[in-house]
Amino acid sequence: MNRRDFLASAGTLTLAAATSSAGHAAEAKKYRACIIGDTKQGEYGHSLHMAFALRPDVEVVGLADPDEAGRAKHAAEAKSQRTYTDYREMLEKEKPDLVSIAPRWTIHHKEYLLAAAAVGAHGFLEKPISSDLVEADEMVRAVEAKNLKWAMAFNFRATPVIQHVRRLVVDETILGDVLEMRGRGKEDNRAGGEDLLVLGTHVFDMMRFLAGDPLWCTADITTEGRPARKEDVHEATEPLGPVVGDRIHAMYGFPRGVVGYFGTTKSKDGNGGRWGLDIYGSKGVMTIRADVTPMVSLLRDSSWAPGGKSVQWEPLPGAPDMSMKDPVAERNLPIINDLIASIIEDRRPKVSLQDGRDSLEMIQAVYDSYVQGRRVELPLKDRTHPLPRWG
Repeated sequence: MNRRDFLASAGTLTLAAATSSAGHAAEAKKYRACIIGDTKQGEYGHSLHMAFALRPDVEVVGLADPDEAGRAKHAAEAKSQRTYTDYREMLEKEKPDLVSIAPRWTIHHKEYLLAAAAVGAHGFLEKPISSDLVEADEMVRAVEAKNLKWAMAFNFRATPVIQHVRRLVVDETILGDVLEMRGRGKEDNRAGGEDLLVLGTHVFDMMRFLAGDPLWCTADITTEGRPARKEDVHEATEPLGPVVGDRIHAMYGFPRGVVGYFGTTKSKDGNGGRWGLDIYGSKGVMTIRADVTPMVSLLRDSSWAPGGKSVQWEPLPGAPDMSMKDPVAERNLPIINDLIASIIEDRRPKVSLQDGRDSLEMIQAVYDSYVQGRRVELPLKDRTHPLPRWG
């Protein structure tokens, strides 16, 4: 099954169904979970150490962090039975069924995941998946070789709200024919290349979820108002790989003639709350603004600009209840529920490691297009990072 066929067949991530499926197995199996964290290398991402403790069929048996104070603090939050300085020692001694790879920094993601795969563990990983596609491909091969189930921490796409958006837009065609999608980064102090990588990865994941795999990409990048040059390439503020540009505009072609746009621009006004995705259809517009609970609105107007008309923006029809007692801990619970269900059902998680790789591919396609000065086809044939090979 290719990626596009899988996306179509996977359907939507249903929290209730995943919880129910895993719940039936809870009496038969108690999963052993370990947490890999590093307080000094991106900490624990968006609380990737806390979701396992919300499952009655999971016991957190170990947490590894080389930082003593951070290790004690996060182990208490994760309700971990034991702590370790070295994650390799933890994996060898605990032999976990599940592993959470929590650090934001990507520089060790591959070695963490390969070590977890070596002991036969399933798990989930903070985004972005890695620093380049060569690493991402190796990570995917490692888990597929052992039929391990690994999910990505795309917590926005996993929410019941975004699942409902897909049903309305794709299955019920509430917007009519989808014509285009427009995404933007957070455009804070990271605007440009780092924004493309850190925040764009969520936007690209949602684009794929709604429209399928992109077919091509073309992009333009500037630095301080002029075309970006090789000497402008630099490391991100956190060790995430090379980036370039303070203004990026990218365009993607999707199946059925749908076009997607992504932009991120450094400006004196900073973050304007535009981070998210707008979906434009023949019958109206839907906006998604990223947050712990995504904010979604609908405009039923084919002109996309009501002006003096009586039509107004409205809340998402039939939106599921998104109330949470502890949003910080619970934001990743839908991913964990589906991950465990995927182990029981022997299928790919619906927010998968492969999705993380494919989102990163859309990011590298931006640089590949700009460096080559032309539109590039996807999947990319050259998997190495375009910026180090520029020139």
